[in-house]
Amino acid sequence: MSHEPNPPVPPLPEGEKKRVAEKPVGAAAAKPGANSEGPVPMPWTSPLAEKYRNRYGSGVEALTYLGQNYLVVDRSLIPDILRLLRDEEQFDYCVDITAVHYPKREKQFDVIWNLYSYARNERMRVKTQIADGASIPSSVSIWATANWLEREAFDMFGIRFDGHPDLKRILLPEDWKGHPLRKDYGILQQDQEWVQINLGIESGQ
Repeated sequence: MSHEPNPPVPPLPEGEKKRVAEKPVGAAAAKPGANSEGPVPMPWTSPLAEKYRNRYGSGVEALTYLGQNYLVVDRSLIPDILRLLRDEEQFDYCVDITAVHYPKREKQFDVIWNLYSYARNERMRVKTQIADGASIPSSVSIWATANWLEREAFDMFGIRFDGHPDLKRILLPEDWKGHPLRKDYGILQQDQEWVQINLGIESGQ
């Protein structure tokens, strides 16, 4: 088998050299339309969204992302708007209440209600922000399902719901220290004292 040398690569024209030199590193790997800043919601326009924006002004922002509609609501408006969504808009089922922790933000928690309307066959979310240590009104009087959901948010994030009939942990022991879904709670972290006293071992890992 003969091995012939590769033919010489012809030099690029001057204009092509300039274009290649100005191209940012890694640009070839970027996908068209890729957003380096993460998902960006769009304004949500609908009769429901307009109704609450007109009623509450800057206290309500209506947004949508990938077909998921949600209202970002000032904390002080939460009880009123949740009740109106049930009574006026027929969101009669509270599917979930959860939170997201942003430890570097002034108001560290997004509290999120996932709602569903059987009559409308429609889902919607309501979000509000609260500071670490702040509380938020319970919605157990609006949806009975909120009882255990609020207990889980309290257990995992330490968020307190004013007016809850029996706010205590639901997954972890009542005397457990810490709230595992906070981002400042390490993934392998645990209450070593509780594990040692109650299980008689050094670590549950």
